[in-house]
Amino acid sequence: QVQLVESGGGLVQAGGSLRLSCAASGRTFSTYTMAWFRQAPGKEREFVAAITWGGSRPYYADSVKGRFTISRDNAKNTVSLQMNSLKPEDTAVYSCAARGPPYSGSVYDESTYGYWGQGTMVTVSS
Repeated sequence: QVQLVESGGGLVQAGGSLRLSCAASGRTFSTYTMAWFRQAPGKEREFVAAITWGGSRPYYADSVKGRFTISRDNAKNTVSLQMNSLKPEDTAVYSCAARGPPYSGSVYDESTYGYWGQGTMVTVSS
């Protein structure tokens, strides 16, 4: 079992930065692929970024590539999302997600993740 708790959301002006963190419980954290998804008001949840268990392979949505960076610290059981050059269209509830072995399916597919945090709100004003 893995429990996830996000933090770091808030209000920021366009062009600014925020760093989201996700703290995970569980001794097998290092074996999980971790991801961030977001859901804007009135829209479906969408993939933002993911990082494999070893941290060597990050994945990004095209909309955030070059602006967001996902990272993990397996010693501290945390995954972070550094968000730079924020835009009003980045406004959403951001949720941390985890999936363990056998890692079946696409990392972009939210249905392949078995564990979710409660989400943290990010609001970008214009």
